[in-house]
Amino acid sequence: MKAINIYSLLGLIVVSASSYAETVKNKDDLVLDEVVVTAQKRTESDKKVPLSISVLSGKNLDTLFSAGDDVQALSGHAPGLYIESSNGRIAPRFYLRGLGNVDFDLAASQPVSVIYDDVVQENVILKSFPLFDMENVEIARGPQGTLFGRNTTAGIVKFTSKKPTTETEGTVNVSYGTYDSMNVESAIGGTVIEDKLLGRLSVLTQYRSDWIDNNYTGVSKALGGLQEYAGRLQLLYSPADNVSALFNYHQRYLDGTQTPFRANVFTKGSNKLNENYDRDSVFYDGGNNNTQQYNGSGGSLNVKANVDDMDLTVISAIERADGTNTGDIDGGVAGVGPGFIPFSSATIDAGNIDQMTHEVRLASTNSPFWNWLVGAFYFDSDFSVFTDAGFNSAKVFHHNKSTALFAHNSYQLNQLLIGAGIRVTSDEKEFHSMGIQPIDVSAHKVSGDLSANYSLSDLTSVYGRVANGFRAPSIQGRNVAFFGQPSVAKSEDIVSFELGVKTDMLNERLRVNAAIFNYTIKNFQLSAIGGSSNSNELLNAHEGQGKGFEADIEAIPTSNTKITIGYSYNDTKIRDKNLLTTVCGSMQCTVTDPVNSQGFAKIDGNPFPGAPKTNLNFTLLYKIPYKSGNWFLLTDWVYQGAINLALYESKEFVTGPQYEGGLRIGYENVVDHYEFSIFARNVTDEDNVKGFVDFNNNTGFVNEPRIVGIEFRMNL
Repeated sequence: MKAINIYSLLGLIVVSASSYAETVKNKDDLVLDEVVVTAQKRTESDKKVPLSISVLSGKNLDTLFSAGDDVQALSGHAPGLYIESSNGRIAPRFYLRGLGNVDFDLAASQPVSVIYDDVVQENVILKSFPLFDMENVEIARGPQGTLFGRNTTAGIVKFTSKKPTTETEGTVNVSYGTYDSMNVESAIGGTVIEDKLLGRLSVLTQYRSDWIDNNYTGVSKALGGLQEYAGRLQLLYSPADNVSALFNYHQRYLDGTQTPFRANVFTKGSNKLNENYDRDSVFYDGGNNNTQQYNGSGGSLNVKANVDDMDLTVISAIERADGTNTGDIDGGVAGVGPGFIPFSSATIDAGNIDQMTHEVRLASTNSPFWNWLVGAFYFDSDFSVFTDAGFNSAKVFHHNKSTALFAHNSYQLNQLLIGAGIRVTSDEKEFHSMGIQPIDVSAHKVSGDLSANYSLSDLTSVYGRVANGFRAPSIQGRNVAFFGQPSVAKSEDIVSFELGVKTDMLNERLRVNAAIFNYTIKNFQLSAIGGSSNSNELLNAHEGQGKGFEADIEAIPTSNTKITIGYSYNDTKIRDKNLLTTVCGSMQCTVTDPVNSQGFAKIDGNPFPGAPKTNLNFTLLYKIPYKSGNWFLLTDWVYQGAINLALYESKEFVTGPQYEGGLRIGYENVVDHYEFSIFARNVTDEDNVKGFVDFNNNTGFVNEPRIVGIEFRMNL
């Protein structure tokens, strides 16, 4: 997509939207709901926020988890958002605008920050906490360094659960499908003490039977199943009209299956799944059938007070998690197959995380012209990883402390809203392991942003934003378990430019939000994984460059129909003429990059690894009124373009275009507040490649299978 086409499209949208808005005289009742966001740490209309934001909520969000899926079910359902994992339900990897991190280790740092109920979930294990009883999901693309700190260079994904209300209310949701898949959610809340205390209790149970045969041991249905239990208790205490305190305690337990690795499912010279691939079976002699067990718990206290037209917010939180993954990494049996496997590889990884955060901020209220916010943030975490590689084991320890002061101001001048922010951050990391020289790294950075939002009318605004941020220095110690040394990457810095338009048209029955962006990353942090030693090494490229376009479209063409469309295009390139990386250790891949005499590939000009270049999502909801409700059909589809899975380019480890869809047909009774439906996730049973392991054969792993089931929901 050429830049001139992007500008032309944006110009056409702005001109047509603004001119049409002036001609609208009478609105009918058939309008899109206003979108309210909290991405700037205050509640405000999306049209006043100079950010590219998508919001997922309601039926479109709930239906993604009917089959008992985890957070990866969100992947592709917002422009530029991609999520994958080689660790089952633990350690999901998030990407925005083509920028993420393919590092599979439990100590990996990510450039996409996950915020759950206003608390940052820094470690990849914490990012995997299950989603249930959710109010919405906000995806804010681009650097968010001013208000959310380091490690937000690509953006944030903000999860918000439903909060206690004065009215007694609740919900029950039960689904059952293929492989005995069950998803049971329930919640109840309301007034506990009149005018003083509100509460809400939410619980989740997910189950799936083992369904994958181990053809080596001869055990049928040996793996693939899971049990997930989670709960959340919230108490909202209001001792006075201007003071409230929200207590949140949450816990989860997971006993499931690590990602099933499948040996030699790519033939040399091709990225197509070959005859060795069978979704329903594996061939394992190690890894204890890829088991996975994790526990997690946490609590937070969010205190708000309004004094003299100022809002004071204090949030303190503790998060803890620990557990173990086992895996047959080569995906087969050495000397037996499938295909050529020169040696066996099975690993055990155990992680233990303790995180504490404190945030205090003061914000103005009720000002028609000038709004300001100031705050301070403290972060402290201890994390250990034990890795048993079979021939050696090691335990490494990470400690991370970060402090920050931040401020954000906005000034309304007629139709123009000007915003500016600044954050000063100090980040310190320590690493130690037996027999290894301790490592200390730190960074002291200033981040900021400058934005302008101009209202062409009540229905249309255009904005521009320039922002910078940084990802703190990273330490990767996994190589210690493989008789190697830890690696260090110095901090990366990003500068991003963005122009966008947000408009409602056709009597507010059509909404279009679109943006173009361009960013440059200095000292770009990369992870070189695999090779002959299955190593995990951090690198700094001189520069990373990204540019692209994204659009969110929402429409109500008739009173019975609602459509959403999202699209993103991400053109990314690594820029470093001297940067080299190892290639596949199996020697069974066809490297298309220039390779030097030592066998290292030159990766200058390669796309960022792990994320699709293009992403298209589509949903259609159609209703037919009947008696006290509606029959409905809901379908959702995601299309993703090619993904370069590794730092180097090869014919095998790049995916072609892939798609996946869901379908739901049912009846909703709006009087008695219940709904029943039949559903299918991955309705066409696509076999989509999600990742690879390249060190001793051409191993791959794929998406979840088709799940067909029934579901019942009731609101109390």
